[in-house]
Amino acid sequence: MHAHSSAYLALIFSFSLLPLSGQEPATPPSFSNSPVIEENAKLRVLADVFDFTEGPAADADGNVYFTDQPNDRILVWSVDQSLLTFMKPAGRSNGLYFDQDGKLIACADEKNELWRIDVKTKEREILVANFDTRLLNGPNDAWVTPTGGIYFTDPFYKRGYWKRGDREQDGQHVYYLAKGVKEPIRVTDDLFQPNGIIGTPDGKTLYVADIQDSKTYRFDIREEDGKLVNKKLHFPLGSDGMTLDSAGNLYLTGKGVTVVSPEGAKIEHIPVPESWTANVTFGGKDRKSLFITAMDSLYVLPMKVAGTK
Repeated sequence: MHAHSSAYLALIFSFSLLPLSGQEPATPPSFSNSPVIEENAKLRVLADVFDFTEGPAADADGNVYFTDQPNDRILVWSVDQSLLTFMKPAGRSNGLYFDQDGKLIACADEKNELWRIDVKTKEREILVANFDTRLLNGPNDAWVTPTGGIYFTDPFYKRGYWKRGDREQDGQHVYYLAKGVKEPIRVTDDLFQPNGIIGTPDGKTLYVADIQDSKTYRFDIREEDGKLVNKKLHFPLGSDGMTLDSAGNLYLTGKGVTVVSPEGAKIEHIPVPESWTANVTFGGKDRKSLFITAMDSLYVLPMKVAGTK
């Protein structure tokens, strides 16, 4: 399939752009004595001109890429506080994550594929198109290991734009694609609907949210083959998307953002003035800004802690 033209990078949206110090919710919460949020920080809207935001991921410089899935585009909020398009069309991409080479891993939901995109040329490589000769449900979120392997969730959310038959897989699972390997392996078979996923920087622990069962689990990653062992309930809450900070705290989304300690205790809740919070990541030059995608908006919140790299 043909790569998308690099001319899309130069297409800057004509809507009004709001700086980081711009518009605030009508009644922003006041954060004080938080273990993770800057003292007296306020949640701010950066832009609210989308249909449904998802998949935020920061590159090495702190620029945050995110998707507007109904409009089939990937956008970038840059460290100089401007908003521009990166790719349109974009395979109806949902979750995003950067690999160690600076390439963008995208859960391209339009044809149930996993992509790797060269951000400089816009050339894309289809990494996974099926499992066991059958169509995937629809890759949703992904995490890249320190060794370049990719874990991704494959829940089934029937899309109006699909040109396909019924679900072909026997369930909703998590898969692992080792670096340089053509075929993924299935690493869970007992979850109802895995969605959010993130791993620790040392590559030893993987968190997976079973959104339908309202639970988030932690697994040990077996070094020799990437399989998951020692499944444990980490927190009794599902999550659409998730991230980790440098202290090991886990950020879960849905109704606002819930922050959970490495021990599995709730330590903070960030209310977001939208009916649903889809995803979250750390970005900015120092990675101490928490970017939140929620419905038609992109938010930011100054943090005491930084995100993992």
